[in-house]
Amino acid sequence: MTGVSGQIVRFALVGVVNTGTYYGCYLLFLALGLPYVVAHVVAFLLSMTGSFFLTSHFTYRTRPTWRKFLLFPLTNAANFVITTAGVWLLVGVAGLSSRYAPLLAAAAAIPVTFVVSRTIMLRPEERGGRGGPRGRGGRRGRGNPGDRDSLAEVAPK
Repeated sequence: MTGVSGQIVRFALVGVVNTGTYYGCYLLFLALGLPYVVAHVVAFLLSMTGSFFLTSHFTYRTRPTWRKFLLFPLTNAANFVITTAGVWLLVGVAGLSSRYAPLLAAAAAIPVTFVVSRTIMLRPEERGGRGGPRGRGGRRGRGNPGDRDSLAEVAPK
């Protein structure tokens, strides 16, 4: 499956993995005695890091760069606000179990996260003042260390 429909399917699969990772971490942190909001925040941050790499490689089939990594939290900003408010409302106001509230809250954030994620991950990367997008035959990763923006290029070998 290609195009946007393929991206939606792959995004959904990554979402399932990400949700499972988040929920497993969340339950672990609850079992360790953390308050539910703290458990939610820590689990969210850990799963977001894994989600970046899956989204980059699998969903959009694009190279992970430092720029994208630093912008990726924006893809989750709306998700974070919606899920955090949802968890608080479902547990604190509606009285739902803190074990299940995050799953319901996450469902409300999915469409917004896809749109923002697609915008950031597929946005052409501009080379500061040198014209043209990166990765289209230009010099990349040579000479100026600041030009090395791929996470793979700066990782230890």
